[in-house]
This record gives sequence, structure tokens and C-alpha cells, in this order.
Amino acid sequence: MTAVAPGCALAEPWLLSQTRADGHVARVDGYEASLSEAVASAATILRGSRSPLIYGLSSSSTPGQRAAVNLADRIGACIDTTASTCHAPSIMALQSVGESTSSLGETRNRSDLVIYWGSNPVKSHPRHIERFVDPPGQFIPNGRADRHVVVIDVRPSESADLADTFIQIEPGRDFDVIWALRGLLKGLAIDASSIGGVARKDLIALAGRMKTCRYGAVFFGLGLTRHGIPHANVEALLRLVTDANHHARFVVRRMRIPGDVAGADSVLAWQTGYPFSVNLNRTYPRFNPGEFTANDMLERSEVDAVVLVGTEGVDKLSDKAQETLRQIPCVVLDNPGVETPIPAVVHFTTAVYGIHRAGTAYRMDEVPIPLRPVLSSHLPADHEILNAVTELCADQP
Repeated sequence: MTAVAPGCALAEPWLLSQTRADGHVARVDGYEASLSEAVASAATILRGSRSPLIYGLSSSSTPGQRAAVNLADRIGACIDTTASTCHAPSIMALQSVGESTSSLGETRNRSDLVIYWGSNPVKSHPRHIERFVDPPGQFIPNGRADRHVVVIDVRPSESADLADTFIQIEPGRDFDVIWALRGLLKGLAIDASSIGGVARKDLIALAGRMKTCRYGAVFFGLGLTRHGIPHANVEALLRLVTDANHHARFVVRRMRIPGDVAGADSVLAWQTGYPFSVNLNRTYPRFNPGEFTANDMLERSEVDAVVLVGTEGVDKLSDKAQETLRQIPCVVLDNPGVETPIPAVVHFTTAVYGIHRAGTAYRMDEVPIPLRPVLSSHLPADHEILNAVTELCADQP
């Protein structure tokens, strides 16, 4: 692979690095091993574990995620995804109050008001504006010229520079601002000259736009989950969108992190009934964020073996949780060229879905996208390794 078109500041360097599809398939205790030897070693670790954990999944694909759930079910493990360190509060909020959603294609074709709340898509999702805000749509013939873009954040950003309206709020005051907007949509008056650092006239103007637009889309990022009570902030925003639907069609979507984290949520949900932090050690699934969340379990030293299906979420864990990872046997499955941040007793180098293997990934709007291979590789896919380990664990009496 020598070039990527159309270009993307985040995707292009990663795609160009995927030409490295060779190397050692497996290592045990730091030494090269055959695939069968490494699978046997991984199965031995898991068979001897009383409280195993499977974590990651956002660099995987539907086949690998399904295989991870099957393995967790077989060995009675907890299984958690990288969502538990990012949009977990959002998932908990939507479980409480629901969400008004749509596909990204619908927002491109219909939205004349776009609000980014706690998100800087120019940096985090470089082609989001290019694909879903700038181009014309079926009912937005002039594209960006027919849309009013609002950015709401605690500080100016690259996205704010492109917005028609930028509203800067004080850190930790998202809930107050959202609740004020809810009141304005319901016809209530605001006596204070400002709320959360936002002038009353700016709040009234935004509420007016939300009442008079034809179709509004709110995209929110991790900025909404980093201050105050995260799930309460998101729940307030979801309720605001519900209120706005009394005046115009409004939808809300999360700006997800790179990878197939939305797919991991979806696969766990239709395999276990829950999107993350699932415990399977009683032959039926239990869901309890905090009790069965990877970071918390590792901090409490409640895990004696771990399978990392991709290590992209390890750096988001606390220092204490990472220290526990260094003290227990780890089985790591990672793509070529990825530097493993913690020592692994058994390490597998796996093929990349959408580069070396076919698969399915879920877009941030939960639309499944088929992935086709573009390069060949002798490396096994993670689902093949996980299924092989599960078969050996099934021999356990």
C-alpha cells in the first residue's frame, strides 16, 4: 500500500503502516513459539484461572467479538470493552431515558441545524464535517450554506473556528446550561444574566434556533463526560433532544472513538443482553458497571488472568489497574506493529480486519459496514485464535 485516497489525517498513517503483515505469529514468555503451542499455553492459563477477564475488542470485528464472548461464556469470565473508559456514562444514560437517533446519512440529507457539544471533530473525526455537514443533501441542496453549525465547548477549538456560532461554557456547567435550554424550550423565562458562563441572550438565541429549525442534529463527545456527573450530563442532553422534538425533528448521536467500539457494544448486547461490563461466571450474564468494569476490577486485584483482545485501551486504565496487569498472566492479541504496553505471557500477532481479513465494523451510528481485505497475510485472525483457545478450554472437566 503506497497511497490512501481520499486522505484522512488519522487514517492515512495507520493504513500505510499496515503493509507490515509478516513477523512472528506467536510468542510464549518472550520466545517465538508455534501457533498450537501458544494456544495451548493460553488455554492452560485460563483453565487455571478463578477470575479471568477479557478486555478490549475495539480493534476487532464482529467475528472476533463474538468469539471473545463465546470464550468468556466458556470460562466464566468478565468481559468488558474500551467503552467502559469513555462513553460508558452515555450508554448508562440512554438506558435510562432512551435516545432519538438516525443514520448519519439522514442527518446529511435533512439537518439544517448541527450542534457539536463537547466535541472537536476537526481533530477527533477529521472527515465528519466533510462528509455529513459540508455536502448537499436531498433536502439541503446548498450543503453547508443551508446549515447553521453550533459548537459548544469549554474552550475555543479548530471546530469552533468553522462554526457559525461558538458558545463557551464553564467547565463542569454543562448540566446547568442544558437544563436552562430545556426551560426555554418549554417557554419558561430565565432571570439570571448568565448560566454556566453563557449569556442569557445566547441561550435564548440557541433555543430559538432549536424551535425554528426543520431538522436538528446534536453530536456530543467525551467533553460532556469529563466534568460533573457524567451520566447525568448525558441524560440531560438526551432529555433536551426529546423536548426539542416537540418543535422540530431532532436527533442525537455520540462521537465514538476510533475503531469498532460501537460494534463491540452491539455484539455484546445481542450476545449477552448488555453492552459492556458483563460477568458470565454464573452461567448467565450479569451487568453492573463498577463491579464488573475492567478498570475497577483490576484496581481491586479481583482478576487473576486477562485476555487483551487489542491493547488500545490499556493506556486509559488507571496506574493502579495497569500495575495489576503487570502482576498477573496476560494473553495478548494485537495487530502487527503494535507495541504491547504490558508484558504478555502469551502474545499473538493477528491479521487486521478490513486490511488482511474480511469482517464487519459498526459505524458510530450503529450501521454495520462490511470490510473487505486489500492485502494478503499469513497471520491468523483473532477469532481463529480465540475459537481455538475455547475448544481447548471446553476439554476442561
